[in-house]
Amino acid sequence: MSEIRQAMAQAQVGRALCICTTLEEFPAVHGLATTYDNFWATVGVHPDNEGVTEPTLDDLLQRGNMPRVVAVGETGLDYYRLGERTHVDMHWQRDRFRTHIRAARQLQKPLVIHTRSASADTLRILREEGEDGSAGSAGGVFHCFTESQEVAREALDMGFYISFSGILTFKTAQDLRDVASWVPLDRLLIETDSPYLAPVPYRGKINNPSYVCQVAKQLATLRACSVDAIGELTSRNFSVLFKGVFT
Repeated sequence: MSEIRQAMAQAQVGRALCICTTLEEFPAVHGLATTYDNFWATVGVHPDNEGVTEPTLDDLLQRGNMPRVVAVGETGLDYYRLGERTHVDMHWQRDRFRTHIRAARQLQKPLVIHTRSASADTLRILREEGEDGSAGSAGGVFHCFTESQEVAREALDMGFYISFSGILTFKTAQDLRDVASWVPLDRLLIETDSPYLAPVPYRGKINNPSYVCQVAKQLATLRACSVDAIGELTSRNFSVLFKGVFT
């Protein structure tokens, strides 16, 4: 951890949000947030995780009320690895997603949403659970966004932010760069999705928070502004989304 924090400092990356993907790992994730004053945590069970403790509403509410837990997730839907299963068979993912949405609404903390090969169901369930940007909505962010501009537009209309990862720097990601060029500046976020998806020129290596600067550089090129400007606006957006904890 000391090496990661040193690399962050050298890259002028001052803060990090530590994402929880199982209840089993929550104590370790929360421990990072309570140990370091520039780390925060989420609570959630990733939609692609099977064979782990299934979160109840009370599980999420209890942990979501703990100090320095600022969001619910990573949650959502992932139909990418269906194998011999059909979409119908993934009802457990949809049920899990609804539990997370209900917890976020009760906590009034934002959702960190993962969606892969499942955008239609992701958007539908959010609407059915009342996530339309109106009073009482939890809101949140579509993290590591890889979907179309149409999906981005629907998410934005529902009050969500759009976050881009190192994928934005990949040669094959021109369609995604087109989306990133279009998303309103006050709804943009950047991330690493560590330890995955290291950006160019680090592709293939283990990702870490210091590499987020490469995503900022790519976004600055797309938006014809400085890297500092991207850093300032995404930091501001992050602070607004997560209720000012990063100010």
